Amino acid sequence: METPFTRGLRPGQVLAMPISHGEGKYHADAETLARLKARNQIVFRYAEADGRVTKAANPNGSLENIAGVANPEGTVLGLMPHPERAAEAAMGGADGLLLFHSLLGSLVEDGSFLKR
Repeated sequence: METPFTRGLRPGQVLAMPISHGEGKYHADAETLARLKARNQIVFRYAEADGRVTKAANPNGSLENIAGVANPEGTVLGLMPHPERAAEAAMGGADGLLLFHSLLGSLVEDGSFLKR
């Protein structure tokens, strides 16, 4: 699913972002999971550096390695990793900026940044 947060990314692109949750993990019942899959609302998964989704890449036991989901319209993104903590090379990486740049591009394109 393309969202305002992911429009600047390509499918399968791997992002490195820190996590900061001791016990948090994504969970949903079978019906909800099926609906998310059918609507392509699973936006991010925990994966290896080469993009393979493996059990070892899942730091918290999140259902099907889910790291981020969007609402049906793609306007709300729930994300376990912290893109704001990956916004400068001095912090260890800047992959999180890709989400913020995508969002800013979406706001500029539709003029939302001008609306108050």
